[in-house]
Amino acid sequence: MSNQEGKVSRETRRHIFLIGLDRAAKRNAFDSHMIKDLSLALTEYENNDALRCAVIFAHGDHFTAGLDLVELQPKLATGVFDFSENEINPWGTVGRKLTKPLIVAVQGYCYTAGIELFLNADITIASENTQFAQMEVQRGILPFGGATARFTQAAGWAKAMRYLLTGDSFDAKAAFDMISAQPCNRTC
Repeated sequence: MSNQEGKVSRETRRHIFLIGLDRAAKRNAFDSHMIKDLSLALTEYENNDALRCAVIFAHGDHFTAGLDLVELQPKLATGVFDFSENEINPWGTVGRKLTKPLIVAVQGYCYTAGIELFLNADITIASENTQFAQMEVQRGILPFGGATARFTQAAGWAKAMRYLLTGDSFDAKAAFDMISAQPCNRTC
């Protein structure tokens, strides 16, 4: 597993495509390389008629610590989140979208971009040790992966705004209660 540039692993099991966030040494924090590789993996899934379902999971103890702001901040104005018309946007906010089912299974930290992936999935699974946080507000950043719209739709305005406006964390039980995350009684 890489501790430098982020990447995702790919594995096919019959008709299921497993996509693993693979930057465990950095708690799977998204850098520009991992974002691009995730887009390419999802595009590969979408374009392969033999694949019927994809599962995004993480190698290591944590799903993601969110964005690697040290690496990404200088690149934000240059279009690091721009995808070609043929590529799938992992957050589904603009451009080409998935037409096949996506499952996101999380454990450990599931921060910022991770919540946004989670909210963009068809089925969500959270290990009981998962801690969620939409922390952009604590850094003066707007969540641009769809959380402001999807979190309020999934949880309701009042519940979502508590976390969107404070950046406070919440656990897997709260996620299950608010956004119908499927519980996993062990590490997924």
